[in-house]
Amino acid sequence: MEEIGRDIPGEYARRVREGHIQVLTSNATHAYMPLLLNDECLRAQMSAGQYTSKHRLGFHPRGMWLPECAYRPSWGHWMPPVLYDNPRHRVGLEYFIGEAGVTHFFVDSHMVHNCKALGVQVGGDFRGVDEGVVHWDSRRAWRSPLEPVGVCSEPGRAGVFALARHPGVSEQVWSGWKGYPGTGNYLEFHKKHGERGLRYWKITSNKSDLGSKDPYYPDDVPGRIYEHAAHFCNMVRDVLRGHFDGTGRRGVCVAPFDAELFGHWWFEGPQFLRDVILTAAHMPEIDLLTAEEALYRAGPDKVVRLPEGSWGEGGDHRVWINDKIRWYWEMEFRAENKLLELLHKYPWTHNAPVRELLERAGRELLLLQASDWPFVIYSQGAVDYGIERAAGHALAFDRLVDMADDTMHGRPLSDLQRLELQSIDAHDNIFPHINLRWWMPPGWKEPQ
Repeated sequence: MEEIGRDIPGEYARRVREGHIQVLTSNATHAYMPLLLNDECLRAQMSAGQYTSKHRLGFHPRGMWLPECAYRPSWGHWMPPVLYDNPRHRVGLEYFIGEAGVTHFFVDSHMVHNCKALGVQVGGDFRGVDEGVVHWDSRRAWRSPLEPVGVCSEPGRAGVFALARHPGVSEQVWSGWKGYPGTGNYLEFHKKHGERGLRYWKITSNKSDLGSKDPYYPDDVPGRIYEHAAHFCNMVRDVLRGHFDGTGRRGVCVAPFDAELFGHWWFEGPQFLRDVILTAAHMPEIDLLTAEEALYRAGPDKVVRLPEGSWGEGGDHRVWINDKIRWYWEMEFRAENKLLELLHKYPWTHNAPVRELLERAGRELLLLQASDWPFVIYSQGAVDYGIERAAGHALAFDRLVDMADDTMHGRPLSDLQRLELQSIDAHDNIFPHINLRWWMPPGWKEPQ
């Protein structure tokens, strides 16, 4: 840590400049974007994410991780998922992604498999096609997860592209039941000894209870890691070879994973990644590329309309909007509309105390919008925690709005309000450079 000046983001940025890796951006708090009520809040989430990336890395990343791989195309009659507001026209997420300076993102394979063909794009030229082309133009590999695609909601030239997660290859790593992490020789994450939480047991069997776990033997692990790395690389090679044999095209095999899998849930995960990189680097059929390099080489020539969906259960929004969590979206929608109302109502550009309180309210709205809260409630992983965090940020938002209203009308903050403000600042100090202009529509000009 001392050798890099305790600057981990800066070290990643250096690796990017040297051409070794690519770093993606995302939105501010992993908000589930297809369900947000207002376009201004979509822009704010993305603007805050891009600003943070630029501030920490020194550049704007051109690739984006869509939270939960969740996407929505344009809808002429979009209905809010809870009975809170009126239907409206919504443009596709690709519009906001391109507006933020991002050129590519990632989706689950079922979204490409179920896409609608719009046209062929070669260079700057676009040619529309009939939907039936996917059935007879097999050499172009329509709807293949190995083919990056241009994304548009309506026929036209695409400026934003999507890469699909390959289901079979990905399952080898993320699945604890079918994949490598469930192998009996590997360290059991869930069984811990005493208050210090040390782990001494191996998985033994992913069907056995914690009381039936055998001791962990590190010497049994390296061979299994090598075996799994070789199997993974051979599978990727075979997938790419089959694609080339069938289409004459070099495919792009994408396998994204949550970083916390490696070294946390799967203790041996970092060693597996190391062996995969070393093995694949010596296989002539595989080129290790960043997403940007892959897009440059592949030259995506298909433009499609992606369906609405995510990489969650069922491939749709059910994890994040369901009967258990409707109250969350009613609360979040109310906060969205309230902030936008005050930003158009109060002269915050010329009133610093009001602006500072509304900036704090904007921060709480960003935190309220995190997709983790509905996820942990639905999955039963941490129900109380999810409710506490969502409700806590909603309450802090309301208190800050009240303070902004008091300040706007010349009413001094009470001692209790000042203590609340100190508590909010102490607990929610992320995004120190909130900019309320993130929530203003395009073309908005500051009042003189």
